[in-house]
Amino acid sequence: MTDTAPIKNPMDEFQTKLAAVMDRVVGGSAPIENSGRLSGGANMESWSFDRAGKGYVLRRAPSAAFMEGRSFGHDVEAELVRTAHRGGVLAPEVVGELTAADDLGTGYIMYRVEAEVNPAKILADPPPSFMHDIARELARIHAIKPTPDIPIPYMDTAAALAELKRRFLTYGGDRPVVALAIRWCEDNLPPPADPVLVHGDFRMGNVMADANGLAAVLDWELAHWGDAHEDLAYGCMAVWRFGHFDKPAFGASDLDTYFTAYEASGGGKVDRARFRFWLVYRTLWWALGCMQMAEIWRLGADRNLERAVIGRRTSENEVDLLLLLEDDAPEAERERI
Repeated sequence: MTDTAPIKNPMDEFQTKLAAVMDRVVGGSAPIENSGRLSGGANMESWSFDRAGKGYVLRRAPSAAFMEGRSFGHDVEAELVRTAHRGGVLAPEVVGELTAADDLGTGYIMYRVEAEVNPAKILADPPPSFMHDIARELARIHAIKPTPDIPIPYMDTAAALAELKRRFLTYGGDRPVVALAIRWCEDNLPPPADPVLVHGDFRMGNVMADANGLAAVLDWELAHWGDAHEDLAYGCMAVWRFGHFDKPAFGASDLDTYFTAYEASGGGKVDRARFRFWLVYRTLWWALGCMQMAEIWRLGADRNLERAVIGRRTSENEVDLLLLLEDDAPEAERERI
C-alpha cells in the first residue's frame, strides 16, 4: 500500500495566513474565528472574521489579474480610506495592509461595522436622520482637497465624455437615445469645477445604516478628484433608487430636502443645472456600462449569464435618459405623449 499525503484544505491555509497577518498588524496571537466571504463584489473579495472578541473585514484581490483596469492599488485605497476617516467621514477604520510576504494577494483589513447594507431593507423604513446623514457625509468628503499624499486620478469631464462617445461607436453607435444623450452632454458640458474628493460610487448599496442613521460609507475604489456635483447626482440615478421613483434623492427624500441638508452641512451651493448634467452623464455612463456587458457576452469573452442580464438593462437606461431629457423637448412634442 502506498502512503498518500493528506489533502490540504484551502480554507485552513487561508485562515492560517490571515492569522499571521493579524498577529503582525494587531499584535499578540489569537485564532481566526467565524470567517466567511461576504456577498457582492465582482472584482474584489471581502471576508468577515472575528479575532479576540473583535470583528474585522478583509478586502482583497487574490492576484494581480483582479486589479486590471484599476486606477490605483490597495495601498493607495487604504490611505484614502484612512484620510477620509480622519476627516470625520464614516469610512471604515483601517487596521492594516497585506504585504507580498503574507501570500494573500493585495488588500487591507478594517474593523467591521455592524449595520444594514441591503437597500431594500433600509429604504423600507429609513432612519429619521438618513437623508441629512447622507448630505453630511458628502459634504465631509467634498471638504477633502487634492493632495499628493493620495495619488488618485483627476477626472477631466470633457475627456471622459469623449471616451464614452468612443466606446458607444465601438459598440455600433446605433442606439438613438444614447446618441441623443451624448449630444446633449456635449452641448451642456459645464466649465471645470474646483476639484474635491469624489467618492465615485456613493449610492444605496455602498452605505450602511442602523436605527441611529447612516453607519458607514463603503467601496472607495472609484474615488477621484473632480466635481462635487457628480457625487451629489450619482446616488439619485433611477437605478439606485431601488423602486422608490417618487423620491429622487437616493430613493429616500425629495431634492429640496437633500440640497438644503448638503448646504447646511458645509457643502457648497448646489448648482441645479450642473447637478442635472451629472445626472444625465452618469445615467449615460451606466447605459454604456450595460452595453459593454452585452458586448463582452456577445463576443464570447465571458458567457456568464449575469453579463447578458445586465446587458439587457440598457433599455431601462434609455427610458431614464428620455425622462431626464423630456423637459428639453419642444412643448408640442411633449403634449403628444
